[in-house]
Amino acid sequence: METKNATVSKPRRLSMEGLQRTISDISLELSKETIDLAEQLPPISEVEDANCECCGMSEECTPEYINQVRDKFSGKLVCGLCAEAISEETQKNGGKREEALNEHMSACMRFNRFDRTHPVLYQAEAMRQILKKSSEIRAKSMSPRDRSGPNKGGSEELELYVGYRRRIGDQAMVN
Repeated sequence: METKNATVSKPRRLSMEGLQRTISDISLELSKETIDLAEQLPPISEVEDANCECCGMSEECTPEYINQVRDKFSGKLVCGLCAEAISEETQKNGGKREEALNEHMSACMRFNRFDRTHPVLYQAEAMRQILKKSSEIRAKSMSPRDRSGPNKGGSEELELYVGYRRRIGDQAMVN
């Protein structure tokens, strides 16, 4: 077995003066590029706080963006989240954007008026909706022969729950 002795040269040490000259040259080149880029970029327009007319969320927007959103949504300023919800609703109802906008705005107003101040009642209402939908699905899936049975799709539980929900709602409205 033979071992080769390879000569590996150490990297040359740079002097501090050489490093400073290199840094100076690089910074000079970068400053020239910055000046060139600044001349090519359009001026930045001012941003302003804009509140969504649906949910009330505040965003920083340029006046151009605000005008684009107002043009798209019948003069209403809506945030990105509400815009997405409206777009989805528009697709569901066959392309009627005005109808989807009004439906979404009424849902947001209802939520902000009552549900945000009474989160427990909001959750109970959501559970009622889930129960209602599931009982409708079960009622559709049951055959006519099965409907005469003792359990009629949980409608008794649903009626008890709705009555309880109404009592709580009436108490909350009084207070």
